[in-house]
Amino acid sequence: MLSERRAVAALRVFLVVLFGVLLVFQTLSLPGGIAYHTQQNPHDAPLRWPLTAIAVFLVLCVQVVVVATWQLLTLVKKDRIFTSASLKWVDAIVWAIGAAWLVFVGMLIFVGFNADDPGMPMLLFLVTVGITVLGLLMVVMRALLRQATALRTDLEAVI
Repeated sequence: MLSERRAVAALRVFLVVLFGVLLVFQTLSLPGGIAYHTQQNPHDAPLRWPLTAIAVFLVLCVQVVVVATWQLLTLVKKDRIFTSASLKWVDAIVWAIGAAWLVFVGMLIFVGFNADDPGMPMLLFLVTVGITVLGLLMVVMRALLRQATALRTDLEAVI
């Protein structure tokens, strides 16, 4: 089994890779792919810039989660995870997930009322439910972190 130190180091490597890939998608792949799609399907041309903005924003939300996770790993390494400093990074994750959730709900409503077949609305519904579960899980984890931080503070006060 991986030790905590090795797991943190491996996670940091993959966070850097993930952030780099997200940056390429955000600046090149998604805008280029959406532009190509709208050139091939002129009836979708009015959606080019709104879809590009939504795609770039959703990638930004994931990037916020990556950066906040990196900061939390730094606090783990310094044995300061159970301090109030960690709560702001968990809050950033919760807010980023909440923002992405709002965008997906908006897309689900828009696509749901305009779709000819149920495929895309069902896919958006699945992603929205997944984001909902992830967001609620982070809210619970934030509550557990607050409890653990309070317990550690109380314990340090006694000692």
